[in-house]
Amino acid sequence: MALNATIVKIELQISDMDRHYYAAHALTLAQHPSETQQRLMVRTLAFALNAHERLEFGPGLSAEGEEPEIALRDYTGDIELWIDVGQPDESRIRKACGRSRQVVVVNYGGNAADIWWDKNANALQRLKNLDVIDIDSASVEAMAAMVERSFRLDCQIQDGEVTLTTDKASLSLVPRRRLDAGVRVA
Repeated sequence: MALNATIVKIELQISDMDRHYYAAHALTLAQHPSETQQRLMVRTLAFALNAHERLEFGPGLSAEGEEPEIALRDYTGDIELWIDVGQPDESRIRKACGRSRQVVVVNYGGNAADIWWDKNANALQRLKNLDVIDIDSASVEAMAAMVERSFRLDCQIQDGEVTLTTDKASLSLVPRRRLDAGVRVA
């Protein structure tokens, strides 16, 4: 018997003073049975850090294929911004860089993330449109503790610092840039 995805609804309020982006997004996320709450919140954070009115979630873990986890498409359907979370294969990242103007990988997982970076850093640094951002393990665990089936999440971004607030908890974190291509689409 197949397990169904859990639906998580997030009322995301974004105040990004660094990019002058201020908007509310009603997110309905399908959490695959194998997806952890940590990964769900890293996806949400990746969305908030790159928010745009046309930014949308892809098919996620349950889908086969070569689609981004989060994408910003132009009006012709071409991918302008490709966002993946975790530790994607170097070949997937290379393909993504060839298919879009900007690629962002939001890396998390503590030691596993460090090992992934050490293994792939030389190859990834050659890609001119790739940004790699790392979120520390303590922040990821604190974000996971915020998850409910339906909740409001306020995200304030200023001077590179992110403050996430729900009605029950608050967290400040500073994403670490492992690689910055300097290309900005959103």
